[in-house]
Amino acid sequence: MKNLLLFIFLAHTITYSQETQELAPPDYIRTVKFLGSSNQFPGTPIFPLGESLSISFDDIDGDEADYYYKISYYDFDWTPAKLPKNEYMEGFDDVRIVDYENSFNALKIYSHYRLTIPNSDTKALKKSGNYILEIYNDKGELVFSRKFIIYENIATVQVTLKRSRNLKYIDSKQSVQFTINTPKDLLIRDPKNMLKTVVIQNNNLNTAIKDLTPQYTLGNEFIYRYDEESSFWGGNEHLNFDSKELRAANITVKKTALEDIYHHYLYTNGTRSERPYTYFPDINGHFIIRQLNANDNDIEAEYVWMHFSLEYLEDLQKGNIYLYGNFNNYAITENNKLTYNKKTGFYELRRLFKQGFYNYKYVVVTKDGAINTGAISGNFDETENEYSVLTYYRAPGERYDRIIGIGSGNSSTIRN
Repeated sequence: MKNLLLFIFLAHTITYSQETQELAPPDYIRTVKFLGSSNQFPGTPIFPLGESLSISFDDIDGDEADYYYKISYYDFDWTPAKLPKNEYMEGFDDVRIVDYENSFNALKIYSHYRLTIPNSDTKALKKSGNYILEIYNDKGELVFSRKFIIYENIATVQVTLKRSRNLKYIDSKQSVQFTINTPKDLLIRDPKNMLKTVVIQNNNLNTAIKDLTPQYTLGNEFIYRYDEESSFWGGNEHLNFDSKELRAANITVKKTALEDIYHHYLYTNGTRSERPYTYFPDINGHFIIRQLNANDNDIEAEYVWMHFSLEYLEDLQKGNIYLYGNFNNYAITENNKLTYNKKTGFYELRRLFKQGFYNYKYVVVTKDGAINTGAISGNFDETENEYSVLTYYRAPGERYDRIIGIGSGNSSTIRN
């Protein structure tokens, strides 16, 4: 009996301590965008405390379905925080999203939903830290969820990009080194436990490096000079396409066709891992919705079937190739999976995108689930990438992890 109780306790502890994962939206939910007043690109889920933020998405069933939202607060490790809702939220949630419009003058009928915070129900989010927004249907079923992060500007975080000190990776990895300066009135006696850090490349939370501890402390200055522990694969500049013009081909679109809706056929991509690095400007995996002649891109942009083809001759060893980018929150899902076409000899994918400019890349997912982001595009130390460093702080006796500072760096300034 004692062994049974111990097993139940351990199982509950392990379950509770697991990181909460996002639920990817179903096929009929498309173009999920997070935006704040200071964000340049949609999908970037990091906002300063007190700034308004909005999330929007399309239901391509176009049936004006009812959707509801809930907001939950999480600790540094994305486990549920021990805070009642009224401590991190002013107002309430679990209410219907009432701001929506149907598409206008578009071949594909869809309903565009928009939620802005603060609003008349959710008046404010009062704490910095980790949040998850959940969207439910009128049956109370969870449709999808998205993580977002709110920070305070209390500490100063200086970020430097270095090439790897390991000669094996000097041409393929980028190491993030940083220093955190906290104000004098913020007494941190135990920095290894009171300070937590998260390092993010190109706003991809799935590949973030977590919980580095300071190597050196000089008063209120905490220094992180790691090499391998804070290194990311350099990757390569993203591929892109632009579908803002429906009827015309362009530098990435080989041909167009109109059936039930428009189809765009992209030029075939090849493997870049064995080629020399070539700088080609990108927007680091982001996307922008735009339609050439629209007054309101949100409801006037069309949905287009984009046709991708990839020439890849390597043995996948039972792995698979997926399309990867911020457009789908870097999720590995079936509607982003390429299949091999024996007639053409290419890996191909047909996927529905709202008109706009998109960055993307191809990744290989091995049979054990590991994601190899450089198998097709390669890894180069010269690649231009954005990095963000988040600083979490838990004061003695507190029950939550606030984010007291954020720093950013770009590998265009990388040095030895």
